[in-house]
Amino acid sequence: MSDNGQKKVIVGMSGGVDSSVSAWLLLQQGYRVEGLFMKNWEEDDNEEYCTAASDLADARAVCDTLGITLHTVNFAAEYWDNVFAHFLAEYQAGRTPNPDILCNKEIKFKAFLEFAAEDLGADFIATGHYVRRADVDGKSRLLRGLDDNKDQSYFLYTLGHAQLARCLFPIGEVAKPEVRRIATELGLATAAKKDSTGICFIGERKFRDFLGRYLPAQPGAIMSVDGQEAGRHQGLMYHTLGQRKGLGIGGTRDGSEDPWYVVDKDLDNNRLIVAQGHEHPRLMSTGLVAGQLHWVDREPLTDALRCTVKTRYRQPDIACLVTPLSDGRLQVTFDRPVAAVTPGQSAVFYLAERCLGGGIIEARQPLPH
Repeated sequence: MSDNGQKKVIVGMSGGVDSSVSAWLLLQQGYRVEGLFMKNWEEDDNEEYCTAASDLADARAVCDTLGITLHTVNFAAEYWDNVFAHFLAEYQAGRTPNPDILCNKEIKFKAFLEFAAEDLGADFIATGHYVRRADVDGKSRLLRGLDDNKDQSYFLYTLGHAQLARCLFPIGEVAKPEVRRIATELGLATAAKKDSTGICFIGERKFRDFLGRYLPAQPGAIMSVDGQEAGRHQGLMYHTLGQRKGLGIGGTRDGSEDPWYVVDKDLDNNRLIVAQGHEHPRLMSTGLVAGQLHWVDREPLTDALRCTVKTRYRQPDIACLVTPLSDGRLQVTFDRPVAAVTPGQSAVFYLAERCLGGGIIEARQPLPH
């Protein structure tokens, strides 16, 4: 690693603790390090503006402490065209997209990577993601982060091996408590800052209020699986499979106090279908069909493969059989039924610690009635 001093790394500085410690670790490894703060959203209210401004101030304070240059760039137009427009279209079609995955694909590992290389002369970019890279037989593989609780490989399955080869993930080998400890010891401004939650462009705001600004809501009936009207919804787009909170309906007439869960959306009739109990048969799936496939470092499947899958972030791995279909999609058959498999979300495949790739869930197979 002695030639690291010749290598220039641009770290995506978000104003959070993970990217802050990533920058310090790269300095320890001898790289020439500079930071880049990306503005991906044009704020349209005061609260958002304050959040973005304080994130930039935190990134600047950390770079000052570490003695590195901070660049800024505005990717709001790219974000709107390549992430947000797709996000709205998916919601309008009744699906539940994952904009963080699309943001990584289109912004952090495309627009940022190109800008860092072409405008800033970077050899590598680095981010504060909890993942690892391993180079095997001339190709870069994506591995889970060592901190199981924080592993973010689910969000990065759309990266290709050529992109990965130009990326560094300094905290992929580090546990989150250790990241916080390092930041505290260094006196970094972000040491005690809490992790951001929610979709990047919505932040902590109420999702329903945000979506309602861009898409007209269409209220309709909430129906139980046995055909009884249980209440009213304000718009199907505000609900996702497996959701329990925010339905505004209590126990059943027969006195059952089991909570209600969303088990289906009847798009044709604008009805939300609900059932009681988190393992109601209508909520369970035996498998799914995935399209828009992407493989990190291997050729597309030609034969069936036994592996594991996640159908949402932080879900325990599910053993499955993956079979290629003649139309280019994949049939995924679970070893055991899985709750709340949601069209529009991503199915991501693993062999042990290696993230193979994934695709978008296009359909789910319900339990036989």
